Amino acid sequence: MELNQRKELFSKAYVRAVAAVAGCSVDQPENDYDSVDLCIKAIGSDPMQPHRLELQLKCTSRDVLDAQSVRYPLNVKNYNDLRVTAFIPRLLVVVLVPENIGEWIQQSEQEMLLRHCAYWVSLRGMPETRNTNRITVELLRRNKFSPDALESIMQRISKGGFP
Repeated sequence: MELNQRKELFSKAYVRAVAAVAGCSVDQPENDYDSVDLCIKAIGSDPMQPHRLELQLKCTSRDVLDAQSVRYPLNVKNYNDLRVTAFIPRLLVVVLVPENIGEWIQQSEQEMLLRHCAYWVSLRGMPETRNTNRITVELLRRNKFSPDALESIMQRISKGGFP
């Protein structure tokens, strides 16, 4: 399997693991026309109104970290799809992995460790860009995509807020 396909599958598995611990379900749209790779649902106080979140996933082994943030070069099409004011909130989630694919997972009888980390950002309401190919977006390192973070995001959405 080609490396980028492996990265795509790993990023989906990473998000599914986080969502499972946070008590959320994950659906995958059949097609990715509008930069949505996965949809996360959490049932709130009204089971007829599940709270939803849509995700665009990226996975990279490039050196994109600095002291405060992840600086990821995103395709302009994805940027534009994610910055629109949609009814369902959308996030960009970037999963960082080691360069060596053999280091992505460490496993023993006691644990399975997924390496390295995922970060999230909402591009909702961001300005248009004059770039035609890519735009570098900044994901703050404090915005780790973790079960606690996902639970907090879904709680904000349940109250009519945004991530």
